[in-house]
Amino acid sequence: MAGSELTNVKSPRVKAARRLTKRAFREQDRRFLAEGPQAVREALRLDGVTLELFTTAEAELRHAELITRATLQGVPVHRASGEVMSELSQTVTPQGLLAVCRLVHVPLEEALAGEPKLVAMLAHVRDPGNAGTVMRAADAAGADAVIFTDASVDPYNGKCVRASAGSLFHLPVVIGAPVAAAVRQLRERGMRVLAADGAGKHTLDDVDLSGPTVWIFGNEAWGLPEEIRAEADDVVRVPIYGQAESLNLATAAAVCLYSSARAQRVP
Repeated sequence: MAGSELTNVKSPRVKAARRLTKRAFREQDRRFLAEGPQAVREALRLDGVTLELFTTAEAELRHAELITRATLQGVPVHRASGEVMSELSQTVTPQGLLAVCRLVHVPLEEALAGEPKLVAMLAHVRDPGNAGTVMRAADAAGADAVIFTDASVDPYNGKCVRASAGSLFHLPVVIGAPVAAAVRQLRERGMRVLAADGAGKHTLDDVDLSGPTVWIFGNEAWGLPEEIRAEADDVVRVPIYGQAESLNLATAAAVCLYSSARAQRVP
């Protein structure tokens, strides 16, 4: 059970957690924040990932099973006042549960162990909400890994973690990979490399997606630069049947990933 309530926003424990809202401190401390019951639930499913749990008295009652699970795992549970939770939260309306977790990403070699069939690569993706949603779509489509290249957003950004809806804890995530090196290793494992871009010569209707595939998704505003498109075996666009000018990154990624997943599963 949680002990006495934390009420001082300047206490060392609160300050140590609060600093994890900054990327430099996350990298230095090798920790990040997972906010909300869904993220906390998925973090607790992995042994040794959750290091601390902050909860308001109200959330402690509403999510008693999570508090019990954390306690049984030996995770320190701290009851926090509304003021303290607001200090730690990165949302307008805090949900009353926030976990301090150890970083969960893995090296590229580990993520590609075995025979990967579907991989999502985010190249120069800067919007954390889009990046988290792509992780969620990749997870739902049964992807084997998600790769964040060295010029992309930090997947431990609070908005990215929330947008992933727990998927950050479900599949191997690689960060900081150079595009060319990652593509080389993926191709060595027999994967076809497809770049998703609105200027692609072919559409999803034109390409065979039944084999092992890595999709490269680019920046929200300007797509993929030429040097990255040149790394791909083909540049593919999502066909637009109506009058919309385009699809946003997360939607286009979901369409591409599910198209591959379906093609790989249809006899």
